[in-house]
Amino acid sequence: MDLYSNLKKGERGAWVSIWTYVVLSIVKYTAGTLGASEALKADALNNTTDVIASVAVLVGLRISQKPPDDQHRYGHLRAETIASLIASFIMAAVGLQVLIGAVRSLTVEEASTPSLFTGIVALASGIVMLIVYRYNLRLSRKVGSVALKAAALDNRSDALVSLGAAAGIAGAIFGYPIIDTITAILIAVLILLSAGAIFKEAVYTLTDGFDEEEGKELSELAESVDGVLRLKDFKGRMHGNHVFIDLTVTVDPSLNVVESHRITEEIERRLEKVKPFSTVLVHIEPELSKNR
Repeated sequence: MDLYSNLKKGERGAWVSIWTYVVLSIVKYTAGTLGASEALKADALNNTTDVIASVAVLVGLRISQKPPDDQHRYGHLRAETIASLIASFIMAAVGLQVLIGAVRSLTVEEASTPSLFTGIVALASGIVMLIVYRYNLRLSRKVGSVALKAAALDNRSDALVSLGAAAGIAGAIFGYPIIDTITAILIAVLILLSAGAIFKEAVYTLTDGFDEEEGKELSELAESVDGVLRLKDFKGRMHGNHVFIDLTVTVDPSLNVVESHRITEEIERRLEKVKPFSTVLVHIEPELSKNR
């Protein structure tokens, strides 16, 4: 199964998340408004940001499937990362809105006690999101999609937020109405933290960040190939779920083209076995005596 087939299959998980979030956000905001629960309304607004994030994943997956062209020689795999970056800004804006609204509600002299129905809605929402989390996690492992795995982890955090909202509502029902508002503030903080994490990861990828430990492991693997005398240079960068690796190795200058080519192919084979969705470019140089 190739990379683009996996990206296509990964769209199913994005669609499941989108429709689940749309339904839950409408139900929760309506219930939160009628049942006087700030926590449930905050959770609903959190789900609206998740709709945006899921749409970003879907759009990114769609654009990423476009083949390379004259202006995009490496393909369009970074479209997903750019969409995630945009989604992080939108999530941060919604998180601030929820936080400001919750803090303002603290100035109200007497907070309203939320209804039991809002707690049931929050609890049911948490259970639904746990089911969606399990589905997307299994699908992400099946198709090898890092983006879908991130979406699955977001599903899990949303499940925990809903369960937390249910706990806050329960506390308010039992005589502590302020707990509902405090829970709304905590949810806003979680939204802002999620936005920050997505922003950080997107910027790291777009600036060609590459995990140091992974780079060391791949470098040692290339050096272990028979015929390689020295790894002179190693570079790695991410394009969506695809890894581009450029490396330079030195070999015995007496080797002919066929033997050097064999070393190149073996390096590519070993690295691509460890990183199935990767493009490995190997440059061969003769090892000069003064470098020995």
